[in-house]
Amino acid sequence: MKLGLLLLAALPIATYAQDSISVNSSKEYPNTFTSGSANVQAFNNSTRRFNDWSVSIGGGSALMVHSDLKSIYDKKINWGYNAYVSVDKQINHIFGLSLIYQRGETKQKGQLEGAAGIAAGVATATTKYNQVALMGDINFSNILRRVDNHSPYRWALHGYAGIGLMNFNTSLHDNDQNRWSSVPARSPLFIDQKLDINSVYYQMGIGLKYKVSRLIDVEARTMYVISGDDEFDGGGFAGPQDYDPTSANSRYNMLNKRRSDNMWTVNLGVSFKLGKHLSHLAWHDPLQEAYYKTSVLENASADLVVCEKGDNDNDGVCDDWDRELNTPAGARVDGAGVALDMDLDGVIDLYDKCVTVPGPPENNGCPTGK
Repeated sequence: MKLGLLLLAALPIATYAQDSISVNSSKEYPNTFTSGSANVQAFNNSTRRFNDWSVSIGGGSALMVHSDLKSIYDKKINWGYNAYVSVDKQINHIFGLSLIYQRGETKQKGQLEGAAGIAAGVATATTKYNQVALMGDINFSNILRRVDNHSPYRWALHGYAGIGLMNFNTSLHDNDQNRWSSVPARSPLFIDQKLDINSVYYQMGIGLKYKVSRLIDVEARTMYVISGDDEFDGGGFAGPQDYDPTSANSRYNMLNKRRSDNMWTVNLGVSFKLGKHLSHLAWHDPLQEAYYKTSVLENASADLVVCEKGDNDNDGVCDDWDRELNTPAGARVDGAGVALDMDLDGVIDLYDKCVTVPGPPENNGCPTGK
């Protein structure tokens, strides 16, 4: 009898020790469990679920605006052109960097004051330029985006600022000193600015992007270009003597007090997003995966299916995790669907005449008394 009570007291401990799941810590990913409760992955490039590279091309108009000779003159617009191509790297969902190349041409006009202006008439100038710059890109839409807004959005407002180098060639024509003439010997004014450290320029602007698909964006972009050079509009050289009122040199650089000829561009462009993933980092909402999973659970039309394989032996334990699929009818079972044998004598309690005392099967689980 005492042996039966001892076994009865020890049985729950033994059963728990058998069925418990050991929890181990992974050496590769410490402080994580190996029970399958979490999908642990190293945070590196191979586990990313978004793209961050793209190539952009675009083009539009270019106008010399804040300068000595201007593209908008006498209420008429002298159109120029601008084209660009860039390689874009998104650093995070708010900030990106672009290496951009721009090429274009502007046309501008101006007239000197007084008798010189009457003799020369309206001067016309042309500027052809090539520019290479590193440009930053700030996604204002992602900064201002409400954290509770999980709708898929397709419009985004971007801000740009950059610095680079440029070379340009200019020509200036008028009816006096800057014209083709052999008697007296005269010619238009030509300036060739090489690409060097003295040709630094700055640009800033905004753009409105529209997400056409996971691979393509279109954008309307306007940029203001600060040349830092009073020769950029073709108005003449910018040495000290060129600003001396007593000098016989060209006076076109004195039409405007600015010492920087600035340009304005308006472009329409296309961005091709590179990579195999469905999402690009520029359009990535850090909480979108959480929003998605929550939305799926909230809008799930099908109920959660449990006990998919049924309970063929009717013991109350689904066959999905039943370790004994043919339990006799009426037998009490544990959590794994195994018929109980309290005294561990090999005779389940359903057929054991002495449930708490072990005995051989041929004696219905009772001691033989020997």
